[in-house]
Amino acid sequence: MTELERNSVENESVSMEAAMESVHEVQVGDIVKGEVLALEDKQVIVGIEGAGVEGVVPAKELSTLPVEDINDEVKVGEILDLVVISSIGKDKENGSYLLSKRRLDAKKVWEDIEKEYQDGNIIEAPVTSTVKGGLVVDVGVRGFVPASMIDDHFVDDFSVYTGKTLKFKIIEIEPSENRLILSHKAVVSAEKAEKKKDLLADLYEGQVIKGQVARLTDFGAFVDLGGIDGLVHVSEISHSHVAKPSDVLTVGDEVEVQVLSVDPDKERISLSIKANLPGPWTDIEEKAAPGTVLEGTVKRLTSFGAFVEIFPGVEGLVHISQISHKHIATPHEVLHEGDQVQVKVLEVHPEDHRVALSIKALEEKPEEAKEEPAEEEAYELPEENTGFTMGDILGDVLKDDSDANE
Repeated sequence: MTELERNSVENESVSMEAAMESVHEVQVGDIVKGEVLALEDKQVIVGIEGAGVEGVVPAKELSTLPVEDINDEVKVGEILDLVVISSIGKDKENGSYLLSKRRLDAKKVWEDIEKEYQDGNIIEAPVTSTVKGGLVVDVGVRGFVPASMIDDHFVDDFSVYTGKTLKFKIIEIEPSENRLILSHKAVVSAEKAEKKKDLLADLYEGQVIKGQVARLTDFGAFVDLGGIDGLVHVSEISHSHVAKPSDVLTVGDEVEVQVLSVDPDKERISLSIKANLPGPWTDIEEKAAPGTVLEGTVKRLTSFGAFVEIFPGVEGLVHISQISHKHIATPHEVLHEGDQVQVKVLEVHPEDHRVALSIKALEEKPEEAKEEPAEEEAYELPEENTGFTMGDILGDVLKDDSDANE
């Protein structure tokens, strides 16, 4: 054998040794690279790099998502990262292995999700289906949203969420058990809380804002201002008396309200609807000019006269001397609360919220009626501010006494 031939044999031996050394034994659990050699109906055939053997990747092990057509997932010649599941050959030399891409992908997904959980991040994912107890979500692995964590209000029909991509907070994660619990409610509640905080910071006393009636109670109406509710007390709904909010308001009504007060710490907002409405005394000098005849309702009787409501929220005083041409000791002799009466406007003082009225001015004075001096009587002032002074109340009586003394 020539030297050239010996060198050639030696080189071939070295190459075979190097090749033998480069081939490693495949173990279950190994992470390997596999070149796609062929695509079959339900599986992919790959050559495991560095092992000199082939492996099989079933269609269900290709992706964490359902695979309808493997041709859409991989191509011949593509290099895949795979994990060895088991050996399916009779001997090591000619055997092959069962491999999975899905499990390797899922492992990475779990690692990513766990990092998001540790960082307290919010994730987004589509809702793929509903089950009796909640929603099934795809985040690369299966996530579950219990019914109590779907939203911040009661949900009767889960199907409305199917196909929607929502934000979730990770509540519980356990990769070894494929357990991932998510909450959409936590995200919604946090967003609303932040919106409340911003809205409360922007509100101020006297501000006029539009809202929508959200709830009605016996004591008032709660108005949604766009993320937080404010209360319109029943006394702030209208200038006229309101027995029940539901008598004048309906849930869903859009209303304009004025901010009366804001308590950021307690998240309480007091509102008024009537503050934006024309007051009952607006333009009263035009609506009730002296000489105008109006119809009203007797609201209250006192010893010195009767208060008659001539417009919602506007009461005028019919002094006892203006009730009848006949002498009466008290208004109760001829009037009752709730009576409908016609009155004539004698005087109007808008700035004092005072209107003087007369009933007898609209009645014909009997011919036989004679002027009789009025007996001095004790008159009481009303408890609340009526706009009428003691002089207004006793004026006619003092005048009659003066005429009698002359």
